[in-house]
Amino acid sequence: MAKITFVDSKGTPRTVEGDIGATVMETAIKNAIPEIEAECGGACACSTCHVYVEESWRGKTGEPTPMEEDMLDFAYEVKPNSRLSCQMKISAELDGLTVTTPVRQA
Repeated sequence: MAKITFVDSKGTPRTVEGDIGATVMETAIKNAIPEIEAECGGACACSTCHVYVEESWRGKTGEPTPMEEDMLDFAYEVKPNSRLSCQMKISAELDGLTVTTPVRQA
């Protein structure tokens, strides 16, 4: 298990535990995290699980793949630290990860 903190667009943090090997999106859905819609169920076919990765975690979460970058083109207020939470697998190295959700999903 790894602790993941989701900070909503109003600044409210929610820390939950995610299973190693699950995605950050799956963990959000399992824990009813607000502002994560995940309409495509994690197939990287939409941008409704868009999050901002806290700067100190960017090196550990890696860079978006070209396919993920294509989907981020449809996301709301994309920033350099934008990721689709369906594309980030939880590992022990991500224990303590903090992500923030945008004001709205695309």
